[in-house]
Amino acid sequence: MNLEKIYRDAQAYLEGHFLLSSGKHSQFYLQSAKVLEDPKVAEILAKNLADMIKESGIHVDTVCSPALGGVLAGYELARALGVRFIFAERVDGKMTIRRGFEVKKDEKILMCEDIITTGGSALEAASEVENQGGEIVGYAALANRGFCKRVGSNKDAKPTCKLPNDVPFFALGDFEFEIYDEKECPLCKNGTKAYKPGSRGN
Repeated sequence: MNLEKIYRDAQAYLEGHFLLSSGKHSQFYLQSAKVLEDPKVAEILAKNLADMIKESGIHVDTVCSPALGGVLAGYELARALGVRFIFAERVDGKMTIRRGFEVKKDEKILMCEDIITTGGSALEAASEVENQGGEIVGYAALANRGFCKRVGSNKDAKPTCKLPNDVPFFALGDFEFEIYDEKECPLCKNGTKAYKPGSRGN
């Protein structure tokens, strides 16, 4: 599967000067919502990801995603796996599971994002799952930004990866872009201004 082509065909592989949620800057940004707006493409991606997870042999009872970015990917993955789907959302700055969702003791939960960069949001949502008695059996994403080591890749995790080393991480491919601290950003030095994805209709 040529994941980069899928993102480019969906006009979801953006180039510009982006301010990321981490506060860092990048010349590139992946807008997964543009990929997932086509249900047929979303289904194909989720099925390929589900096949990888099934081949690993891990048992999954439920897929959980942090809102908002991971919800579409997580729902499609749960459908492909034939399991339940729930999501966590940020309330007063804290990831929370509500809306009547419940996690049973020792329930096997797979965390799913659209894209994993360092894994911070997924890990925060996973902590809430564990607080309610669930067991995290894996992490998954359509795309890996190259900071964490995924199943099937020979690339090591970078120090900034927050995902645990003893839990498998599944993704369909890697996208490795340079990211910069604001003071060291060559795009800033060239005189352009960083903007948050979405602030210009993206």
